[in-house]
Amino acid sequence: MAKPTGFMEYPRELPLDRAPAERIKDWQEFHLHFAEEKLRQQGARCMDCGIPFCHTGTLLSGMASGCPINNLIPEWNDLVYRGLWRQALDRLLKTNNFPEFTGRVCPAPCEGSCTLGLNEPPVTIKTIECAIIDKGFEQGWIVPEPPAKRTGKRVAVVGSGPSGLACADQLNRAGHWVTVFERADRIGGLLMYGIPNMKLDKNVVQRRIDLMAAEGVQFITNTEVGKNYPAAKLLKEFDAVVLCAGATQPRDLPIEGRELKGIHFAMEFLHGNTKRLLDDAGERGCEDGGTRRGEGTASSSPLRLFVSSLPFISAEGKDVVVIGGGDTGTDCVGTSLRHGCRSMTQIEILPRPPETRQADNPWPEWPKVYKLDYGQEEAKALYGDDPRRYLYTPTKFVGDENGQVKEVHTVQVEWTTAGNGSRPSPKPIPGTEKIVPAQLVLLAMGFLGPEETLLSQLGIERDERSNAKAEYGKFATSVPGIFAAGDARRGQSLVVWAINEGRGAARECDRYLMGTTDLP
Repeated sequence: MAKPTGFMEYPRELPLDRAPAERIKDWQEFHLHFAEEKLRQQGARCMDCGIPFCHTGTLLSGMASGCPINNLIPEWNDLVYRGLWRQALDRLLKTNNFPEFTGRVCPAPCEGSCTLGLNEPPVTIKTIECAIIDKGFEQGWIVPEPPAKRTGKRVAVVGSGPSGLACADQLNRAGHWVTVFERADRIGGLLMYGIPNMKLDKNVVQRRIDLMAAEGVQFITNTEVGKNYPAAKLLKEFDAVVLCAGATQPRDLPIEGRELKGIHFAMEFLHGNTKRLLDDAGERGCEDGGTRRGEGTASSSPLRLFVSSLPFISAEGKDVVVIGGGDTGTDCVGTSLRHGCRSMTQIEILPRPPETRQADNPWPEWPKVYKLDYGQEEAKALYGDDPRRYLYTPTKFVGDENGQVKEVHTVQVEWTTAGNGSRPSPKPIPGTEKIVPAQLVLLAMGFLGPEETLLSQLGIERDERSNAKAEYGKFATSVPGIFAAGDARRGQSLVVWAINEGRGAARECDRYLMGTTDLP
């Protein structure tokens, strides 16, 4: 594949990012474009490795190894190297409905299992993927392609995040009439309101939604199934239902002072910020990274009952403490910096990862190594240091006379085991207590599972983690005709796993409706 000696001739290169001091002044995407010649050189680094682990999509040690949607990576790397961009796009779209999303926000488990990564920096797979789909849109190669025939079957998809959109896209291609229900005022779920604009421009999300609407998918917003749309009504009006509502129940921190004002879940903060950004941009004619509502989105929906209750929360001039070290925590850091926060501290209960792979984390496992993500890079540029404080945990929140949080009390921990094969747990270290000033605390500690209302009303059986119980590969719940996919079924996970599950649930839903299926 590609150039046989390319991996020896060309070093790994990535496109430059906008300088942190510049990009924190706006909400535009921070990645810059790569010249085509550079992209072809990076494609040439793909080896003829015999067994390409990059597209295996397996779980090793509980983490993704290789691409969960089995992208044909060596094939489109070769085509890019040869300058055959249209053919590369065709290969990419065979497995991935939304490369413009994964090419921007996926952590790239494919690169973690790249064979070249055994002893050299891996191929820049994610960069090439994003370049292929962006060129496809720029060249006008991607146009609406409604199905030639309709089956007459009607399917409801509940939730418009990555799993719901992937499921709807596949079912529509199979010829079914698909209706997607979304409780927010815009379509996209996590993609629209959970990921900040500088990481995933909402014009990119809206462009895909408009394309799907032009192909026949109906989108209904401001409608929460189980509240202002009875769940039982789904079973009467549709031939099948796919639940893709996500794992939106946040993990709380029930310590002293939790009731104080100024302590919020991360998604309250991120959702309210993006909604304000888009609403303001819409009023100004879509400037500054905004987006208009296209055909099939909120403007076309007759159901306008649900109104978002998430307010705008400002970090301007405040000492901000983010609790949690994952992607959501990083997004809170980056968003707070753009608001103009006074200081930033990110508390992480886990130890700092090593600089390189350790013996117990061999290739092709996902490499658990230290990295400075975009938010931390920006904080370091502004304040001089990585804002993360490893091996610390909050012990209580302290407020002022008005009930507003003013301090986070923390203590350093060490991870110990009680023996007998028990799992490690954090133990406070006496004498390491610290007080961190904070007028805004953001809880970014992950999610516990789907919300209760919808699954209960439909009588869906749960697994031990409260997710909808549905076997992977079959996706059928305990109620005939109802399927589940994405985080609502597997728990909190990656966007690329959500796409995998949405595609799989669509395939099994199509089989249920038609007796057989041609969906991959």
